[in-house]
Amino acid sequence: MSEEQKSHEWDSLWEEYTKSLENWKSLFDQIQNSNNEMQDKFNQIWEKAAGESSNDTLKLFGENWQKAMTDAGMNYFKDFGTNWQKALNDTNASTFKQFIENWHKSLSTSGLEQMNTYGEMMKKFTETWNSMWPKQQ
Repeated sequence: MSEEQKSHEWDSLWEEYTKSLENWKSLFDQIQNSNNEMQDKFNQIWEKAAGESSNDTLKLFGENWQKAMTDAGMNYFKDFGTNWQKALNDTNASTFKQFIENWHKSLSTSGLEQMNTYGEMMKKFTETWNSMWPKQQ
């Protein structure tokens, strides 16, 4: 193989790599933006729910959500229930907000597995919410 062919092969491979990297970066940015938007809406839902619901209703929701996650095989979130209870039992609103922030941060900062798990948790949140408060047709 001539030097010119080797050089062309290298340039072509580097171009493909660069294009793949650009595609990855674009998808990563989209995921990050979507995640931020979802977290913002999630926080708005919780603010509204906390202002309009009793502690018993929020407790029941938390139990149902935790059960849905356990039923889906998400057992490694068993600490979620304990931390959820602590946040609900503390009358200081900043404690609950801190719980949500820490929870979002821990789930959305490391790896595809955690990103997938985070998506599953949010899916179970939605399913649980819809089972307790179905939309009126």
